[in-house]
Amino acid sequence: MDVQTVNTDVSSRPLAIEARGLAKAYGELRAVDGIDLAVPEGMIFAILGPNGAGKTTLMRMLATLAAPDGGSARVMGHDLATAPQAVRGSIAMTGQFASLDEDLTGRENLLLLARLWGFRGRTARQRADELLESFDLTDAAKKQVKSYSGGMRRRLDIAASLVVTPGVLFLDEPTTGLDPKARQSVWRMIRELAGSGVTILLTTQYLEEADQLAERIAVIDHGRKIAEGTSRQLKAATGSGFLHVALADPARLDEAAGMLEGCLRGVAQRSVEGAEISIVAPSPAEANKALAALIADGIELADFSMGSPSLDEVFFALTGGERRVAEEAGA
Repeated sequence: MDVQTVNTDVSSRPLAIEARGLAKAYGELRAVDGIDLAVPEGMIFAILGPNGAGKTTLMRMLATLAAPDGGSARVMGHDLATAPQAVRGSIAMTGQFASLDEDLTGRENLLLLARLWGFRGRTARQRADELLESFDLTDAAKKQVKSYSGGMRRRLDIAASLVVTPGVLFLDEPTTGLDPKARQSVWRMIRELAGSGVTILLTTQYLEEADQLAERIAVIDHGRKIAEGTSRQLKAATGSGFLHVALADPARLDEAAGMLEGCLRGVAQRSVEGAEISIVAPSPAEANKALAALIADGIELADFSMGSPSLDEVFFALTGGERRVAEEAGA
């Protein structure tokens, strides 16, 4: 699929991350296949993609944890290939799993890291206490990390990345496994960090997360960037309207989806829960014809509407939807 780039003039701000043709292969697998990025300072930039799309590999290269096989990149003005130590000095990274000592308390974890960063005595203690307060962990400071909830661990993990304030913070799926309340708490902290001038590059499988947080989004699939823009721009580029249909009889879901695909020449997104179907409708007239075809075939509708696509529907359309599932199943 050709890359859809909407409004390439991202910002007049200096670039915190700039990549050109970045590539990485593992044997025959091209995990990242010639990706370009331009992320201005202070921006929250989200990388979306299915499992195995290359999101984590891309982030690991930009954080100097994996060497690129091709292309070039600069992070906070430092070249990835010629000045990796300078890159490391200007970034922080929080991976998918917490990098904490569970037998230490929250405060002890932060004190240890502060001392490793060169803080001494009162200064180290002061920095640890500042982070605990900022991340609403003061009451849990003296508790072992093994007793923390998932949300508390995630907050502490991000706090540990900020002992020294970085120019760029890499967050790899920062809210995976968190309950909605804990996720909202992490979102608030991410916004506050960006507001203080930290550039944030995050990967996520939560489309709502990208919609809520990111000023700009890149969608990657099979190692390639296939679209980039703001949430609103990506929705507009996917289609001016989506037809949403709910069936009275869930048993006819596949039949109805097939008819809609034939009428509207697209790929339908199906939801077994609620027997719902969403598909791009080029125009209201064509949507009406498709609905009439369903009714003529005796398919009873519980509800239907036309509206703009959700980011989930954008993601589905861009990454191939059910065609991708069929490919991965060997169909």
